[in-house]
Amino acid sequence: MFNIVLIGPEYPGNVGNIGRTCVLTESRLHLVRPFKFDFSDKALKKAGIDYWDKLDLVIHDSIDEFLSFIEDKNFYLVETGSATIYSDIVYKDGDFLIFGREKEGIDQRLMEKYKEKIVTIPMTNKIHRSLNLANSVSVVLYEALRQNNFKMR
Repeated sequence: MFNIVLIGPEYPGNVGNIGRTCVLTESRLHLVRPFKFDFSDKALKKAGIDYWDKLDLVIHDSIDEFLSFIEDKNFYLVETGSATIYSDIVYKDGDFLIFGREKEGIDQRLMEKYKEKIVTIPMTNKIHRSLNLANSVSVVLYEALRQNNFKMR
């Protein structure tokens, strides 16, 4: 099982979409506070449709709590600008794939601390935008699943 981590997600539609992806791939979703929405948000429920109650969800109250939680676990920070492409990594069952906020990405402090753990999805620089967060999660998660012969629980 892979672990998808969203640090401070901003848009409930993305979280709902990612939650549904996690259910369908038997992945665990970790949300790290603060969020800019609550779980009663209609967009969150709509994007998750009727899958939300089946989601393997862990909520962490702060980034510091989360970092303590994963200190002995294997993880990757998915962010733009790294020389390491996400598909060059050998993923193992149980790995944590960490994604930042939709607008700001992963906090610079974490990027500096874990430079060797940063992976990127190649994309053009013709516009100053990245892939949508839910799309990015799908791209990296499905590569990890592919490498593990789509083994799900």
